[in-house]
Amino acid sequence: MSKRYYEENFKKQIVKIYNQGNHTYRELSEQYDIAPSTVRQWVMRYNNTQSFHAEDNRSEEEKELIELRKKLKQLEMENDIFKASGTTTREKVDLIISNREKYSISAMCKLLEVSRSLVYYHLSKEPSAPSKEEKIIEKHIKEIFRLSKNNYGTRKIKVELRKLGYRVSRKRIARIMRENSLVSNYTVAQYKVHKTKSNDANIPNLVNRDFDNRDKLEVAVSDLTYVRVGYRWNYVCTLIDLFNREIIGYAAGEKKDAKLIEEALLKVNYSLKDIKIFHSDRGKEYDNRLIDDILEAFEIDRSLSNKGNPYDNAVSEATNKIMKTEYIYQNEFETLEDLELGLAEYIYWYNNLRIHGSLDYLTPVEYKKLFTRDMKNVA
Repeated sequence: MSKRYYEENFKKQIVKIYNQGNHTYRELSEQYDIAPSTVRQWVMRYNNTQSFHAEDNRSEEEKELIELRKKLKQLEMENDIFKASGTTTREKVDLIISNREKYSISAMCKLLEVSRSLVYYHLSKEPSAPSKEEKIIEKHIKEIFRLSKNNYGTRKIKVELRKLGYRVSRKRIARIMRENSLVSNYTVAQYKVHKTKSNDANIPNLVNRDFDNRDKLEVAVSDLTYVRVGYRWNYVCTLIDLFNREIIGYAAGEKKDAKLIEEALLKVNYSLKDIKIFHSDRGKEYDNRLIDDILEAFEIDRSLSNKGNPYDNAVSEATNKIMKTEYIYQNEFETLEDLELGLAEYIYWYNNLRIHGSLDYLTPVEYKKLFTRDMKNVA
């Protein structure tokens, strides 16, 4: 069985989740399909030295033992190769090529006084196998796809590969994906949301479809979506900051009502005083004193879509569609608790790890950090 490859960023996230104290090695093993001993090794190494590399976590005795083994390997090679010192150059080259998996080509060439270029010339005449780079790129593509929860297509995988230093065409990525049966969740058919009664309150549309180039927390947009839990419909409410498309608040519940929206608002991980405008569609659940009290207390202006115009809340609806495609349709929920636990993990991934085309292929958190740094430099 071939050794599995994990990106360092993925390892860090696993360590962070473990360090929060809510998961055991066994639970993380089952959730992410990683051996418990591997998770334990990552946690111990990274918490000890902030590095996953074995050489950074070795004791002085272990380092000394490795050096001794290297010297023994050198002596073993000299003993094996020395008998060929009196043969012809061609025989020496054949001997080096036949032992290249066992010893270093450079070391054998030095010992037998043979030019490395001559050895590599003969190697180039052998039938070619898949290149080392091709195998590495294939591993990266499979890992990027897995970390995207099977959501990324060729465009986003190309962006992630570029971050790793590889320039790979989408055509080549598509071929590798086909060869490895990597099919994006976006091939799954979508469902239509049911129509609801309208909120006829005399509140203007302050956003007016101007979704881009907004300041941080200038506008928070909200929408609800349906989720099947057991044999009943449950609901999820999300709040998105138009500045960086980050999901800043969310809630799941059995009822599509104002309490669900209130819970989402009160779970926002920023000060509500910083939100300038709260925008939603005209669903009746948004027309409630609970919502008005919160908005009034924190002096947040209210904005409503025009009646019968879903495009007025396009960002929020698009975000919920993404969430349903990437998360909800890919899982079955027996209880509301199942939904809430998975939702928390998905939203963390959505905000911190998922790249967004509308943000120049940055994550919402990366975009926010970049903007904050740029503002400090201007100041």
